[in-house]
Amino acid sequence: MRQKRSYGRVLAVSTLVGNLEVALAVVVVLLYVRTQPPPDTPPDYPAIGAGLLSAWTLVGLVTVLLSVVFVLPAVALADLLGRRLGRHAAWWSAPLIVAALLAPPVFGVAAYNDAPTRPTLVFWAEAIASLSLGALIALPRRAGLLRRVGLWGAAVVAGTGLLGALGLTVGPLPAYEPPAIGPETMTGTWIDHTGNTLDFTPDGRVTAFGVGGRGHYGYPGDPSPSCSGSGTWVYEAGRDVWTQKVRVDVPGCVWPAWSVGGTAREPRIQQRVGDPGSGKLYKLRKVSGGS
Repeated sequence: MRQKRSYGRVLAVSTLVGNLEVALAVVVVLLYVRTQPPPDTPPDYPAIGAGLLSAWTLVGLVTVLLSVVFVLPAVALADLLGRRLGRHAAWWSAPLIVAALLAPPVFGVAAYNDAPTRPTLVFWAEAIASLSLGALIALPRRAGLLRRVGLWGAAVVAGTGLLGALGLTVGPLPAYEPPAIGPETMTGTWIDHTGNTLDFTPDGRVTAFGVGGRGHYGYPGDPSPSCSGSGTWVYEAGRDVWTQKVRVDVPGCVWPAWSVGGTAREPRIQQRVGDPGSGKLYKLRKVSGGS
């Protein structure tokens, strides 16, 4: 004889699954960030971590609400179909019921806000997958289900983080590294976020127009200096892509060697600015179509 359905346990399991999905998404995002070029200002990870912890109460409340509105009705209707059509009907019908329950609010809100069709469909599909997982995992009427879901879910989240970190370390995941450039890449115009430029010519000449980049700790009376003039440049390959440098010598402009960043499609030259250890970067990007 099958164990009687406990909808309190369904709610608890679905809520736990929702929280585990959010935790897994956070781990995946953190791994993805490691494959991308660093931002101009480094993230404040302690503050981000504290924000995530403080926001987890809201995450818990949202998962409870979604479970009550979508998962519990889906499980109840799947049970009904299972009694009428056979127990296997509950498994294939649960995602269909979730999709049907989600359709009115998703497409209603999308129509009210004139949202594009494709992003709406993608969001609907993602919501169906997320909530259907909670419904399907909560369907079995077994003792100890909540404990097993917690243990296996935590193992999946932790395992994803460990395998991702290992992949970044040994190579299967493409951890970010700067593009390998050369003198031919440098030739052309490089521009900063405000439109100031460095123009490099193949004969080793360079012209600066209002380019900044010096840290205020080195120039306390001139916290945001800019420099213009003409001079010379040279590219140094270094030991690897991390140590390649571009040295620019313009009279009156005291710059350290520029390091290389960005991607092969969108290379950058950059230098650290601000207080020592701030990690802030001042970047110039290659103008599209530059020779």
